Amino acid sequence: MLVHGANLSTKENHRSKYKDSVSKEYLAEIRSKYDNWHKQNIDLVGPGVIEAGTDIETIQKRVAFFEDYKNFIDQQHYAEKFDSRSNLHSSALEEFLYYLFKDLVSDFGERALMGKSRTFKDIFFAAPSYTKMLETPYARIEKKDHDFVIGVTVLASLQTSKSGLSNIQNYDLNLEKQTEVVDDAAAKAADILKELEQNIDKPIEGPLVVPAESLSAFSTTLTAGNSEEHFFDIPVIAIECKTYLDKTMLEGSSRAAEEVKARNPNGLYIVVMEWLKLSDAVNLRKYKVDQIYVLRKQKNTDREYRYLDSYVKNPIDPNVVWHLFDTVRKHLTTDWAGSVEQGLQRGWLI
Repeated sequence: MLVHGANLSTKENHRSKYKDSVSKEYLAEIRSKYDNWHKQNIDLVGPGVIEAGTDIETIQKRVAFFEDYKNFIDQQHYAEKFDSRSNLHSSALEEFLYYLFKDLVSDFGERALMGKSRTFKDIFFAAPSYTKMLETPYARIEKKDHDFVIGVTVLASLQTSKSGLSNIQNYDLNLEKQTEVVDDAAAKAADILKELEQNIDKPIEGPLVVPAESLSAFSTTLTAGNSEEHFFDIPVIAIECKTYLDKTMLEGSSRAAEEVKARNPNGLYIVVMEWLKLSDAVNLRKYKVDQIYVLRKQKNTDREYRYLDSYVKNPIDPNVVWHLFDTVRKHLTTDWAGSVEQGLQRGWLI
């Protein structure tokens, strides 16, 4: 989760690069400043799930800490020594998001996922032959990298079944606890077993013929082959971090947002950057991203011009960061229920 700190450690411990005296000196200076920035944010608590009167003040402090640290590492000599390919400067924004949301996400419990993530994108099946596929699904999970995610990690167990759903018989019941969903299915299975035993002369042994109308109770626990277990992350909030955003980048973000929402309709896709490189000729409404935040409320300028005496760099606006935080908190704490029947009652469906 401490992406920027990990990037710094990698440079400090690199076997071949950054071994010259200047690099070591600069890294030591940045390390000292980073450790202080990290401690400031860890010591500062909030905001969390429950709204408090000090939330805006806390956000303002976190922004001030970030502004101070970012101005330090953005100095010309550091920027020239560690260029954009090193990701030293860009990763600072990703870690800032961790500090911004750490207490909010922790309020949801230990299962909550936060930080850089490779999330679920698609699933396909690639068995080497039909015979092999009858034994194991050979599922492949396609994933996509995201700069910052708030979501959940899913464990999926996939296995082949014996026959079509219309002729289900001779299934072995597997009541071993795997997930909370399986726990619920196991309880339903036990109830049906008890009911069946009461209507026959001896206890059930061996395979069980499952009535078609009871299939839903066993759909997650029927086994007839080798089970595959797959771990993947599902984003509820996906945030893309940029130094600046241009039209090509926005088009890529829009495609990524569409993929996220196709797999999780309740997902929110946000782009956050320091500077903007878009003109009024761009129609923002046609893109699939939910929101775009420009932290400095300023158009992009090439790096060399930022070091001119005449250049004025806007500070990161705490009001923009507050809007970002408030948007995320409301989404995470809002009931997402919105079925067709509920929409029909009010007259509008979306």
